[in-house]
Amino acid sequence: MSCDISRGRLEPCKDSVGGLKAVYFINKGDLGAATYDTTNTDAIDSFAGTPTAYKFDIKGGSTYTENITSSRENGTTTFEQVLELQLTKLTKEDHKTVKLLAYGSPHILIEDNNGNVFVAGLEHGLDVSGGTIVSGAAMGDMSGYTLTFSGMEKAPANFVKDGDLSAAGVSVTVGS
Repeated sequence: MSCDISRGRLEPCKDSVGGLKAVYFINKGDLGAATYDTTNTDAIDSFAGTPTAYKFDIKGGSTYTENITSSRENGTTTFEQVLELQLTKLTKEDHKTVKLLAYGSPHILIEDNNGNVFVAGLEHGLDVSGGTIVSGAAMGDMSGYTLTFSGMEKAPANFVKDGDLSAAGVSVTVGS
């Protein structure tokens, strides 16, 4: 792998927005091998098999960040992937799901408000590294769950080509 860059970057148009729209959880090991776009190896065309993704709609309060750590002395570069998720409303069903998410290390597909879908935890999955179950104090306070998922990968989260999960072979299950 060459470390030389091969392109520049123009000032982009101001047509991008922040925020996350949805996250999709896939049980660790169910994702299957990724097939990459032949012209853009940072985009995934498809996954082997038919992994099932469990969709969670989200609004505001949730963020995705990748922290890059590169060490010249060690000759290493890593990408820490951090998803801070806010799920409103406490329910018996969600309580069980949150517990299972904390026990596991799922792969997480993250859809932003620009239609991009990123694959976090592609190799190692992400672990719940913190969170809360909160009732709120006043009637206008949030009642729900906050979860922080963290993982370490050798490369940044790949894009799913065209943000199209069905074309990538992912079966999506939507909650009730």
